[in-house]
Amino acid sequence: EFGQPDWERTKLFMIFGVAEDHDSNPIKMGLGKLKARGARVIAVNPVRTGYNAVADDWLAITPGTDGLFILALVHELFRLGKIDLDYLIRYTNAPFLVNAADGAENGLFLRDGTGVPLILDRRTGAPAPWTAPGVRPEPAAEWQGHKTVLRLMAERYLSPDHAPEAVADRCGLPADTIRAVAAELARVAFDEEITLNQPWTDFRGERHETMTGRPVSFHAMRGISAHSNGFQTARALHMLQILLGSIEVPGGYRFKPPYPKPPEAHPKPHARVTPGKPLDGPHLGYPMGPEDLLIHDDGSAKRIDKAFTWENPLSAHGLMHMVISNAHAGDPYRIDTLFLYMANMAWNSSMNTSQVMQMLTETDAAGDYVIPRILYSDAYSSEMVAFADLVLPDTTYLERHDCISLLDRPIGEPDSLNDAIRWPVVPPDRDVRGFQSVLLDLGARLGLPGMVKEDGTPAYRDYADYITNHQRRPGVGPLAGWRGDGSGSGRGDPNPGQIQRYIDNGGFYSHHIPEGAQFFKPWNATYQDWAVARGLYDKPAPYLFNLYLEPMRKFQLAAEGHGDRQPPDRLRDRIRRTMDPLPLWYPPFEEQQIDTAAFPLHALTQRPAAMYHSWGTQNAWLRQIH
Repeated sequence: EFGQPDWERTKLFMIFGVAEDHDSNPIKMGLGKLKARGARVIAVNPVRTGYNAVADDWLAITPGTDGLFILALVHELFRLGKIDLDYLIRYTNAPFLVNAADGAENGLFLRDGTGVPLILDRRTGAPAPWTAPGVRPEPAAEWQGHKTVLRLMAERYLSPDHAPEAVADRCGLPADTIRAVAAELARVAFDEEITLNQPWTDFRGERHETMTGRPVSFHAMRGISAHSNGFQTARALHMLQILLGSIEVPGGYRFKPPYPKPPEAHPKPHARVTPGKPLDGPHLGYPMGPEDLLIHDDGSAKRIDKAFTWENPLSAHGLMHMVISNAHAGDPYRIDTLFLYMANMAWNSSMNTSQVMQMLTETDAAGDYVIPRILYSDAYSSEMVAFADLVLPDTTYLERHDCISLLDRPIGEPDSLNDAIRWPVVPPDRDVRGFQSVLLDLGARLGLPGMVKEDGTPAYRDYADYITNHQRRPGVGPLAGWRGDGSGSGRGDPNPGQIQRYIDNGGFYSHHIPEGAQFFKPWNATYQDWAVARGLYDKPAPYLFNLYLEPMRKFQLAAEGHGDRQPPDRLRDRIRRTMDPLPLWYPPFEEQQIDTAAFPLHALTQRPAAMYHSWGTQNAWLRQIH
């Protein structure tokens, strides 16, 4: 959602899976541009449907082995010496020295007295902070037994275990095919590089006269991560792109505002509950180590979905598909009221419809429902309506205001900042209200902070009023366009005429990024300053790509017995094996529990685009036309 290939310049495009609802129209248009230019498209997918059907090459991967295939490509790039060393040195933590000493710091970065990670400066042969002016990092150094990230990567991925011959049978791809794909990636990236005559200055203050890019790009979505090894598989794919130097460069994969953002710019998850007061912070976030888990002193979960626990430590989106099951089981605790919004949420991800229906209707020994009360909001009479005690009838998107905001997931483009609205085009002809407005009304009736004024009256008339007048922080609200007196972009006071300006402009706002800021965004000083002026950051936030993830190593260290927060013994081995700071592959857990020789086949389910999330299945007419 926050990036896309450089459709105008890329020459080789690899797509891993991708259901047709994801960015569907832009991908179709982008593929059309690639075809018109004669660019090559390689599709990696167990089945040849959708986008894969129009690819030049189709690689019929065995489900769950994408990471194994990607690491074999990485093996070949290292073997051939086809990695972008300059990119790795400048823009990643590849030159950081990793502590090899035994103890609680093992596997973390060596740091100076102020906590800045160290590199080996080739000018002096001595360690120095990576931020020191004029340092020249040695990318594959070893100093007193401490090795750089890049050296550790080379040692791991050059292992025969990652050779194409070693993985071919498990991936279902011939070794020669794997080698050919790696060779083609290297050839296009390094023999057909793109150079734009566009000067720019990086965050170190160094001026560059041109922008050089690798015209290789990738796109993937849930398919590669929808396995119990999927997080590391996604990391492996990012690592492959970084090794080629193809992220945020001409011809490569490009960020869309409000990204890029460093991990540290995101909040950490919060769950401290005080009756009568708000949570102590956002309920979702990025844990940076075991210290950020949402667990009690006894190790039990604070959240009903068990997100941010030893079982699910990096669950940045939460685990909504587990809410009903956990509430029914009373694990980690029982609940009084289940409040659901969005059609078919109970059915959406659990893939367990018959048992979910039993959970919603089961009674205890006293004859009371195990889940006492269910509140539900929907625009349609979906399956969930029949199980609800109270239904709040919602509008369709044609009858209400909506905000596609930079504070969430906007209609981004790599060359511009964009957001959008929906506005009512037909009046409701029945007794319904937009759910967002109902939430604001409920909040005001309950006197919740932020939803009432000092005199106790509602702070917002409805959702349209909220879109216009809410401020996340001074001058920054849900919409970026036409702020203040109508000239503000990104920052400015609320503008009572803002929504009308969006309507007059066709429902969207767009502000183009200056040409000198359109690439190398995480490190481009002009982009960083532009982003601050637009309210995306409050101060410049350049950062390095993390090939080696210290937070993952911190979880491993805990599993090895270091630190105050310790995982349960039943999970120690799993955390130690899977939370590796460098990308790795292991068989999905479900396949480790069976004899794969006896059960060698995988079953795949597919839905038409409109049914992908199963949120619209209650519409019989929609089922028919699809």
